[in-house]
Amino acid sequence: MLDETDTKLLWMLKENARIPFLEMAKRLRISESTIRNRVNNMEKNGIIKKYSALVEPSRIGYSVAIVGIDVMPEKFLDVAKKLTEFDSVRFVATSSGDHMLMTEIWMESASKLRDFISNEIGRIDGVTRTCPAIINEKLKEI
Repeated sequence: MLDETDTKLLWMLKENARIPFLEMAKRLRISESTIRNRVNNMEKNGIIKKYSALVEPSRIGYSVAIVGIDVMPEKFLDVAKKLTEFDSVRFVATSSGDHMLMTEIWMESASKLRDFISNEIGRIDGVTRTCPAIINEKLKEI
């Protein structure tokens, strides 16, 4: 379980993964070495998995869809594993909601996105239905 200081560190890093340890130390009024040790421990324990840049896909010419996928129960894990193999599938999660699997897919154009969903995802053995929602504009992303 995280204490209050680690939680604050995580939110600072989530806001700006490039924030210097010295700046975090000043804000929290603790030493830079304490910050460094806490962040290193969170990395070692898998709390912080990686640092990355948030990219706005539309600014680099990509279309994005959130796709709910229903599958035959006996093919569930096979389909999930297959989805993780596609570079354009940026996110795969199991779900207890309307669909068994949820994905986020980025493609170079809306037509390529539609073709990929129909011709690649829809034809995976075990997929029974795809329910794409094309993202027009992201209003919030943390």
